Amino acid sequence: MKDYLKYYAATVLIGIGLAGFWIGGDAVWFGFATFPAVVLVDFLLPRDYSVRKMNSAFWASIPVYLGGLGPIALFLAFGWRMHVEALSGMQLFGGVMSTAWLALVPGIAAQHELFHSRDSLARFVGRYAQFTLFDGMRDIEHVIYHHIDVSTPHDLSTAPRGTSIYKFTPKAVWGTISYALKAESMALRKRGLSGWNWRHRAWKIVAIQIVFQSIIYAMAGLTGVLCVLSAMFIAKTWTESFSYFQHYGQTRVPGTPVGRRHVWNHLGVATRVLGFELTNHADHHMNSYAPYYKLIPHREGIELPSVFVCFLAALIPPLWEAVIIKPALKRWDMEFATPGERKLAREQNLAAGWEDWFETEQQWPSTQTVGC
Repeated sequence: MKDYLKYYAATVLIGIGLAGFWIGGDAVWFGFATFPAVVLVDFLLPRDYSVRKMNSAFWASIPVYLGGLGPIALFLAFGWRMHVEALSGMQLFGGVMSTAWLALVPGIAAQHELFHSRDSLARFVGRYAQFTLFDGMRDIEHVIYHHIDVSTPHDLSTAPRGTSIYKFTPKAVWGTISYALKAESMALRKRGLSGWNWRHRAWKIVAIQIVFQSIIYAMAGLTGVLCVLSAMFIAKTWTESFSYFQHYGQTRVPGTPVGRRHVWNHLGVATRVLGFELTNHADHHMNSYAPYYKLIPHREGIELPSVFVCFLAALIPPLWEAVIIKPALKRWDMEFATPGERKLAREQNLAAGWEDWFETEQQWPSTQTVGC
């Protein structure tokens, strides 16, 4: 039972955000205040390697639905608060940051779990609830491209070595949208329809946004719409920036099998439960239909620190490279990469202006755990 209850931590975060909007005033910052609290918990507590003892798909799904739909309630609560109270500029900013943060965690994590499900209702909710990310089609790029192209030069979510988060994020934001639009158009053309037929999901997302923003406008006017749209766009940007830490610098020869080694795991206590195992990611790439509670936290890979610690470090690129990612990649190259992957890795190192730790092939270990 306790394993089921852990994942209601996501619902608690949503509840804190809603409480802040109910109270009003400076309390609208409550939702965003959970961000440093989560970072601190993940930093101070030891890593969580426990395997979940959960067998009921029904009971396991309830906190996922609450986490995936929660951001919709938060945006409506924000609109209502702006309707009943004249918030100051800093309070409006607090509302924007609270809704943006909670649309990311637990929002996109829960939606990711839902749109990967075999259940049609879960997929429907996961897909269309993504409009809170100012998107609504991210799952198309994620499923069709990312899971196939992971760790190759074709993958939008795999940052080449030497790429800063500031360069990676805008490209990922635009790329996930444009790839999804093109993939949907291609699917329609294969059915003999126009690429922009009314069945294109983009029109459905636009319709959802028009209806939703009309509700916000009725409650809070143009200021409310601008605040909500800003929060959604920040959540989208934040979502893509967190993809930066899942596969950074790893290489894979296109067409070769995907292994657990092509994912960085972040096994923090908080991130595992609030992210519905999104950072316990290696097994997910082995079986994308496996529900979150069946993913195993493998110890044999190279773990990075908490994804939130990585995020804060990456804001200072020299710190991120020197302290966290270069040591991890050097070990990855030597212990886990295949010869073909090492060749690609060396090319990236040289292109990034990094030191060459592949000076001679004789320096490489004679045995590697490339099967993982």
